[in-house]
Amino acid sequence: MAMKPGDIEDMIKAGIPGAKVTIRDLAGDGDHYAAEVVAEAFRGKSRVQQHQMVYEALKGNMGGILHALALQTSAPD
Repeated sequence: MAMKPGDIEDMIKAGIPGAKVTIRDLAGDGDHYAAEVVAEAFRGKSRVQQHQMVYEALKGNMGGILHALALQTSAPD
Protein backbone atom coordinates (compact mmCIF):
# COMPACT_ATOMS: atom_id res chain seq x y z
CA MET A 1 0.00 0.00 0.00
CA ALA A 2 1.44 3.35 -1.06
CA MET A 3 1.60 6.42 1.15
CA LYS A 4 -0.81 9.26 0.50
CA PRO A 5 0.65 12.72 -0.18
CA GLY A 6 -1.09 14.13 2.88
CA ASP A 7 0.48 11.48 5.10
CA ILE A 8 3.96 12.33 3.78
CA GLU A 9 3.34 16.03 4.37
CA ASP A 10 2.00 15.42 7.90
CA MET A 11 5.00 13.28 8.87
CA ILE A 12 7.50 15.85 7.60
CA LYS A 13 5.69 18.70 9.38
CA ALA A 14 5.55 16.69 12.61
CA GLY A 15 9.27 15.91 12.42
CA ILE A 16 10.32 19.41 11.32
CA PRO A 17 8.00 21.89 13.08
CA GLY A 18 7.31 25.04 11.10
CA ALA A 19 8.28 23.47 7.77
CA LYS A 20 6.48 24.48 4.60
CA VAL A 21 5.94 21.28 2.59
CA THR A 22 4.75 20.81 -0.98
CA ILE A 23 4.22 17.26 -2.28
CA ARG A 24 3.76 16.32 -5.95
CA ASP A 25 2.90 12.87 -7.33
CA LEU A 26 5.42 12.47 -10.16
CA ALA A 27 4.02 9.41 -11.92
CA GLY A 28 0.39 9.29 -10.84
CA ASP A 29 1.00 5.89 -9.28
CA GLY A 30 1.16 6.88 -5.60
CA ASP A 31 4.73 5.56 -5.36
CA HIS A 32 6.89 8.34 -6.84
CA TYR A 33 6.74 11.74 -5.19
CA ALA A 34 8.67 14.99 -5.11
CA ALA A 35 8.78 17.06 -1.94
CA GLU A 36 9.84 20.65 -1.53
CA VAL A 37 10.58 21.39 2.12
CA VAL A 38 11.44 24.87 3.37
CA ALA A 39 12.32 25.13 7.05
CA GLU A 40 14.22 27.46 9.34
CA ALA A 41 15.65 24.31 10.97
CA PHE A 42 17.70 23.80 7.78
CA ARG A 43 19.61 27.06 8.15
CA GLY A 44 23.35 26.43 8.41
CA LYS A 45 22.97 22.74 7.57
CA SER A 46 24.41 21.03 4.48
CA ARG A 47 22.08 19.62 1.85
CA VAL A 48 22.90 16.11 3.08
CA GLN A 49 22.02 17.06 6.66
CA GLN A 50 18.75 18.63 5.47
CA HIS A 51 17.79 15.47 3.58
CA GLN A 52 18.71 13.33 6.58
CA MET A 53 16.32 15.40 8.69
CA VAL A 54 13.50 14.73 6.22
CA TYR A 55 14.28 10.99 6.11
CA GLU A 56 14.29 10.91 9.91
CA ALA A 57 10.88 12.62 9.95
CA LEU A 58 9.56 9.88 7.65
CA LYS A 59 10.36 7.32 10.38
CA GLY A 60 11.80 4.53 8.27
CA ASN A 61 9.11 4.60 5.57
CA MET A 62 11.57 5.76 2.89
CA GLY A 63 12.50 2.84 0.67
CA GLY A 64 9.67 0.75 2.05
CA ILE A 65 6.08 1.93 1.88
CA LEU A 66 7.40 5.15 0.31
CA HIS A 67 9.19 3.93 -2.81
CA ALA A 68 10.73 7.12 -4.23
CA LEU A 69 10.95 10.70 -3.01
CA ALA A 70 12.82 13.44 -4.88
CA LEU A 71 13.78 16.10 -2.33
CA GLN A 72 14.38 19.80 -2.67
CA THR A 73 15.21 21.41 0.68
CA SER A 74 16.15 24.92 1.75
CA ALA A 75 15.97 27.47 4.52
CA PRO A 76 13.53 30.36 3.99
CA ASP A 77 14.83 33.50 2.27
